[in-house]
Amino acid sequence: MDTPVDIVHFLLTVLFVLVAVHALWHGVRAPGAGRRDRVDHLLHAAMAVAMAAMPWSLGQSLPGRTTTVLFTLAALWFPLTALRRHTANAVTEIAGRLPSAAGMAAMAWMPRTHHGRAVPSHEALAAGVPATHDTVAHGHATGAPMSAAWVTGLLAVYLLACAMWSLTRPMPSLRPVPNAAHRAAATDPYGHVRDGAMALGTALMLLMPH
Repeated sequence: MDTPVDIVHFLLTVLFVLVAVHALWHGVRAPGAGRRDRVDHLLHAAMAVAMAAMPWSLGQSLPGRTTTVLFTLAALWFPLTALRRHTANAVTEIAGRLPSAAGMAAMAWMPRTHHGRAVPSHEALAAGVPATHDTVAHGHATGAPMSAAWVTGLLAVYLLACAMWSLTRPMPSLRPVPNAAHRAAATDPYGHVRDGAMALGTALMLLMPH
């Protein structure tokens, strides 16, 4: 951890590991959970593990195309399984699963971005790489298509909004009579904190070099 970016990556790795453990526990041991809920938790756990490994050498070995395909399918899982229930509030059901779908879509999108991890100057000199390597890599990153930058930005903004929503839902309402959303959030406060932390970490990973 030679740079501030490495320190942030380390903190995010700790965050994702905690999220993975919590999601895996609920996916395997949650009493009364249905099959769809268990798959949801296991997908979140798999994504958190992949995100934890991404900034480091282990994550660099993950096949980009395989990651894109798997997490694209995971992103489709959330809205499609909402459609299968045929409930009266289908739109509300789909909307409630969009944050998870957006997180999976962001994970599928990350291998397509051109964020290159900066090489510290002393490592570059030790490896015989010219010091201008970082500048060239940065030039390639800034030369990415504008459409890719828009996709990354929209995903990051949406995930940040989802993070704020999830992290504030368990908070006690200032109104004398809490609404239905606050009462529902009170039944699973740790789950909402986990989802909010996951969305926040994913948004940061979208915007940071890795």
